[in-house]
Amino acid sequence: MNVAQALASATAELATTSPEPEVDAKWLLADVLDCELTRLILDRAKVLSDVQCQQYHDFIARRAAGEPVAYITGRRGFWSIELQVNTSTLIPRADTECLVDYALQLSLPAKASVLDLGTGTGAIALALAAENPSWAVTAVDKFAEVVALARANQQQLQLKNVSIFQSDWLDSVDGEFDLITANPPYIDSLDPHLAQGDVSFEPKSALVAAESGLADIHTIARGARQHLVNGGVLVVEHGYQQGRAVRQIMQDYGYDQVETGQDFGRNDRFTSAHWRVNLP
Repeated sequence: MNVAQALASATAELATTSPEPEVDAKWLLADVLDCELTRLILDRAKVLSDVQCQQYHDFIARRAAGEPVAYITGRRGFWSIELQVNTSTLIPRADTECLVDYALQLSLPAKASVLDLGTGTGAIALALAAENPSWAVTAVDKFAEVVALARANQQQLQLKNVSIFQSDWLDSVDGEFDLITANPPYIDSLDPHLAQGDVSFEPKSALVAAESGLADIHTIARGARQHLVNGGVLVVEHGYQQGRAVRQIMQDYGYDQVETGQDFGRNDRFTSAHWRVNLP
């Protein structure tokens, strides 16, 4: 079987189960062949080995059963970096790049101190650190296996300006920061989307929060006040229908300059707020 035949067969097999069967078929074959997507076009007549055919067949069967492509390949591109992923945490989403872009445009000190809460793969923290080698970035997560994954990504990217350790939100964090970011669980436990698509394979601990999905955002907004410098900024990702509620939470905890940013689909996706200490 050559590349063209493999792609045609896989696309047909995924037609009823994947929202993007041709795209998935290409990504999975590129992973099997350890090549760029463009090589699939240039090498359409290349014949797959028996081992490659079997691996590709296994990959397509897993995708047909609903497993996310990123969990199958063990990697996902985010911002300008590639990250290892596994089932211990969420797969980085493209829309979270909008939060990163916003953070990079803030007027922060040249040697800013940054904290990323619930870091998961390390996506936000490592993207910020890669863009700003002079920033001191700290990243924390509640779960040891997730911390290990984020550290593996840090080592893979050879980023020296990042410290990663275990903490349940801010419980084990010391010091003050110019910027605190977070992509916490924000889905209500009764949301039907939890049983659909890629989300159904991801850990509920990284998805679901009490109080209609807002409990962890409350915890972060309340606790971050003790860890932001005067004028520091908190930026939190949330659901597309939660913008108004999150703005109210920030205001209730005394933040100002509260505003909500949009994702690539122009949906509310993150809210930022400034913390100012009333000095005498």
